[in-house]
Amino acid sequence: MTEQPPTAPDPTALREAVTRKAALKALYDHIGEALAVAGTDVQYLLNQQYKATGTTKVDALLPDGTQVGSVTRKGGEKAAVVTDEEAFRAWVRDAYPSEHVVDVIPVHIVAKVQPGFVAKVLAEATAAGVARYVDPATAEVHDVPGVEIKPSRAASHQLNYRRATKADSRTGRDLVAQAWREGALAAHVLPALAPATPTTPPAEAEAVEDAPAA
Repeated sequence: MTEQPPTAPDPTALREAVTRKAALKALYDHIGEALAVAGTDVQYLLNQQYKATGTTKVDALLPDGTQVGSVTRKGGEKAAVVTDEEAFRAWVRDAYPSEHVVDVIPVHIVAKVQPGFVAKVLAEATAAGVARYVDPATAEVHDVPGVEIKPSRAASHQLNYRRATKADSRTGRDLVAQAWREGALAAHVLPALAPATPTTPPAEAEAVEDAPAA
């Protein structure tokens, strides 16, 4: 059986598909850049508001005041980290010599703390919020040198859209889409892609064109 030669696609369909891809990619890039800037602005302002008032939640409103969702600030986290290895190692050597080991490697000798003990000390300091370690056997409290509590994860925020209700089946996303279709958002969120505002109303422009010459 002779194999049929491949059929070329419809040129119009192919061109439309390529154009659609090119247009969507350009829009996607614009939106991606704008979204990154908006996220940075929101986090900065949320952090400012939290420090000033303790407030962590702000409603997301359309230009007409319709609520479409809310943004909630999520606090960062802190953890104990070794910031001065020599000071930390010296403390372990003096207080817990069994956790301090010396590796003899050809040409040089390396002194270090057992990794398991490092993890235990840091975990306890993180839980306490201070660079301290309580000896489980003697209950002695050690101020651990070379260890500090530092941010391990920056503050962030979470956006939640309004859910549909029995009274209104539209979600926050639906309301945003509707506002975009009605032209109420472009100038506010993507001014670079907003339609140009005519300087002269169409009716006045036609009147000027039809006016008799002086």
